[in-house]
Amino acid sequence: MAAQRRIDLVLDSVKRLLRIGATGNLLNLLQKQHPADLAQIFSDLQDKEREAAFSLLAERNGRLAMEAKALQALGIGVAGINANDAASYPEDSFENMKAFAAEHGIAFPYLVDPSQQTARAYGAVCTPDFFGYNADLELQYRGRLDASKTTPIPGAIRELYEAMAQIAETGRGPEQQIPSMGCSIKWKAA
Repeated sequence: MAAQRRIDLVLDSVKRLLRIGATGNLLNLLQKQHPADLAQIFSDLQDKEREAAFSLLAERNGRLAMEAKALQALGIGVAGINANDAASYPEDSFENMKAFAAEHGIAFPYLVDPSQQTARAYGAVCTPDFFGYNADLELQYRGRLDASKTTPIPGAIRELYEAMAQIAETGRGPEQQIPSMGCSIKWKAA
């Protein structure tokens, strides 16, 4: 399917989902788009539509920053690693990610993995992909941010926060862990 045709189809879907109020499906669709395509989609939306769609994305990113700050308050270290191929996807460059972090209140070290060796060593598959380690550097949590997935649910279980608090207290992660979901890592061509 031609790139423009695909973008047009996504744009139509975004408008329809906004119209019927299907925010969960809308957020899921938006998160699967490449940032360059997302920029084009946003430019084609009416102001009110653009504002509604952007609010959904900003709210999700704000939740990540909030949880990281809460973990840091418990004395738990937090770091982010960007392994996306910035040469092929310049919107994922380190400079753009610094601007993104500042805009969304991300107050933890945000590292870049230009070789993608770190992401491969961890077995990372999507963004965000969470890894929680105990004091002995043993992996104890490989799950999602919270139970609301892509649509914020009031009172949702804060899975990352609860798991990391448990790990800090006991050294062991929860038995039940649900994998994270998000956009695929933008791997370099082999």
